[in-house]
Amino acid sequence: MPEPRDPTTHVRIAFFADGHLTSLPRRESYRLAALALLAERFARGRDYPEREVNQLLAADAPDPATLRRLLVDNGFFERAAGVYRRTP
Repeated sequence: MPEPRDPTTHVRIAFFADGHLTSLPRRESYRLAALALLAERFARGRDYPEREVNQLLAADAPDPATLRRLLVDNGFFERAAGVYRRTP
């Protein structure tokens, strides 16, 4: 029986090139692993204006707003009044 794949390792290999996301995985466990890897780019306890979040995600998607929204919707970020903060 094959060993189960670690989603994070698989996602790093299959969905990232040169540290940038090449496509968003469809499988939920892989998508969450990809979002976790993206969230690691942001320091905990620091506020980020929306513009800066977009700039940091721009290399990973033609529409960084989609990634930003997914990070919030999946609990990796909190958003209030256009300011984003990585959740603990």
